[in-house]
Amino acid sequence: MRRAYVHVAVLGMRPDAELRAPGAAITAALCGDWGHEPPCPLAPHHTRAERTGDRVLLRTLFATGPAAEQTVRDRIDHALTGGRLRGPDATVTHWRLLTSGPADVTPEEAARAERLA
Repeated sequence: MRRAYVHVAVLGMRPDAELRAPGAAITAALCGDWGHEPPCPLAPHHTRAERTGDRVLLRTLFATGPAAEQTVRDRIDHALTGGRLRGPDATVTHWRLLTSGPADVTPEEAARAERLA
């Protein structure tokens, strides 16, 4: 049975860098491509990015079985450690992973978590 998890990361990014690029990198790492058709094969997920100056807080809410939780977290970290993504217009967005790890589902995320699981 799937359950919902959260993975949080803080990135260093230029204020003018494409805010959606790290989330697209996560989707590519979990699904093979950021433009895939649903459903997500490994873990349905949603990534929210919030920028404050040159820092970006990413919260990736995902649902998977307990046996795959660490695999999903490892893929997220691998995508973010890469620090770059080439977008569909060939623009390359760069970032630096500062911190990363598990977090709790917030009350605001509960409804989405239930839908993903």
